[in-house]
Amino acid sequence: MFRFENIDYLYGLLAIPLLIVIYILVRRWRKKALLSFLDTNLVSFIIPDDSKTKPVIKMLLMCFAILFLTVGIANPQIGSKLEEIKREGVDIIIALDVSNSMKAEDLYPNRLEKAKQAISKLVDNLKDDRIGIVVFAGQAYVQLPVTSDYAAAKLFLNSIDTDIIPTQGTAIGFAIELSMNSFDKNSKTAKSIIVITDGENHEDDAIKMAEFAAEKKITVHTIGMGSESGSPIPLFLNGKSNGYRKDKENNTVITKINEQLLQDVASAGKGVYVRASNSQDALNTIFDKINSMQKTEFGNKIYSDYEDRFQYFIAAAMLFLIIELLLNNRKSKFWNKLNLFGENYV
Repeated sequence: MFRFENIDYLYGLLAIPLLIVIYILVRRWRKKALLSFLDTNLVSFIIPDDSKTKPVIKMLLMCFAILFLTVGIANPQIGSKLEEIKREGVDIIIALDVSNSMKAEDLYPNRLEKAKQAISKLVDNLKDDRIGIVVFAGQAYVQLPVTSDYAAAKLFLNSIDTDIIPTQGTAIGFAIELSMNSFDKNSKTAKSIIVITDGENHEDDAIKMAEFAAEKKITVHTIGMGSESGSPIPLFLNGKSNGYRKDKENNTVITKINEQLLQDVASAGKGVYVRASNSQDALNTIFDKINSMQKTEFGNKIYSDYEDRFQYFIAAAMLFLIIELLLNNRKSKFWNKLNLFGENYV
């Protein structure tokens, strides 16, 4: 198992392309400045020992030094001891609607982003529970298998958008079915599915699938995104607003929450329904239900001890810096003497 103890320090690698750009600009400026008052032949006559390749080598050495120094400061570590840690928790799968209607802005900043904020807060409230993510529109896909790695959950959550599923629609039943199949069948932990959607344009029997989940001892909760008055669906072109979605008669499409369906799904799944708002208060009902579920002990094999490897990278960085300091910008007299063709290459 490999990891970085201080992964944020890897942003220091951005200094390398910046250094290369600065080097190229300085080289061009220097050449232009010399040629502004000296002829090309005079430059080579006045500065005969000026090397063209050594400055490039020095710059590359500096880049390698920054690379290894940054990686060293981030402290790469290798897992050396694998242990099974016992935890008590529940398994949760979030089924998130990513259809175009989730871009409606009756929740700030829009339904989808508000849903992602709610999921992020849910992750922050988890302790020893495991979480997975299923995304759906006209079809459903597993975005993140059930895991106790909350950092990975947030990473996958940030990448979710409406364009990850091309088939439009709201296949809630299919999403519930896929979520059920994504649980570990051999695990005895309590299981729960949280469906986050506006419920509009549903295409299958979501209520029947929620009843089937309840029979399998899997609770189905629903969170409604949107308002009863509805909102137009914005269109975007190259990241910029480009009007609103229209129907065949060129009328602006208004998307509304299907609250009755979501209430029925939650009832059939032995769960609760809440409507999301611009405050987080309503979501506490879901949190309380999850926390009240019976916790089951399960084991996770994780690395409990890591060995540092920063010293090798720091040593390599120091070596590159020393070589860079010892290397000057002049041509090597030794290689000039060995030049059999009468030309200076270094």
